[in-house]
Amino acid sequence: MSAEPLPAEQEPQEDRSAYAGVLRFYHLAKHQEWMVRDLAWGEIPPVPEGKGSPQRRARRMDVWRSVVMQQLQADILAVEMSAQLLNAAPDPEARLYYSTMVQDESRHTEAWLKLIGQVGGEGERDPHLDALGHMFLEADSLEEKVFLMQVFFERLIIPRFRLIARSSRGTILEDLCNRLAIDDGIHHGAGMAYERVLLEHAPPTVRKTLIDAANRMLPEFAAHALWRPKAREMIGQLMEARDRERLKTELNHGVRLANSLGLDVSEVRLPA
Repeated sequence: MSAEPLPAEQEPQEDRSAYAGVLRFYHLAKHQEWMVRDLAWGEIPPVPEGKGSPQRRARRMDVWRSVVMQQLQADILAVEMSAQLLNAAPDPEARLYYSTMVQDESRHTEAWLKLIGQVGGEGERDPHLDALGHMFLEADSLEEKVFLMQVFFERLIIPRFRLIARSSRGTILEDLCNRLAIDDGIHHGAGMAYERVLLEHAPPTVRKTLIDAANRMLPEFAAHALWRPKAREMIGQLMEARDRERLKTELNHGVRLANSLGLDVSEVRLPA
């Protein structure tokens, strides 16, 4: 009679509880998923319709076209950024999340491309947005990439979507901006959760790198927030004081976010 083989000794399971927050945002992103065809194309105006003479309506359309163009430019860059995060992240929970983020940013780009085709086609690019994109893509570490894109940029851009939505009631643009505010809120939350894990055992040199990155990013973000294409120059001049006050509030909030990650933000220099 042969003896029963002893059960193989099981290897201890790795504790992945630190990544529960990232995984939660993955499931939330899947739950909130939507399709470009879900928007009411052809049933409601793409952007607010102007009144008055044909010339006045054309100028109004140029204003909205410039708004759509800026968001299209941002999301084309975001597709490349999120794909880079998917390739750079070593953790399976983060890779799952970034797979949804790539899909989100691609979906956003598709919607902006379809929308801008209905309002006159692509227009003037924001040079500061291109600079921010290069800053992210050229960052050396995963911690810096997550910090720049998800902790800062994704959070700072959400009030812009809400402002555009309030100004474009009853349009495709309003619906799209409301959807993107939710999506980018999820991206930001996932980034905060993952950055906390990444920074838990990070050496002081990494934390110093993030402060340096914030000091490079914030002036460029301020320039981006206040930049206006030719179609919106006059509006920009009329609203400059309000825009600067809003920007100051957003930048202060960004600094508080960095502080909540345990970063010493005393060296962060907010732009005047």
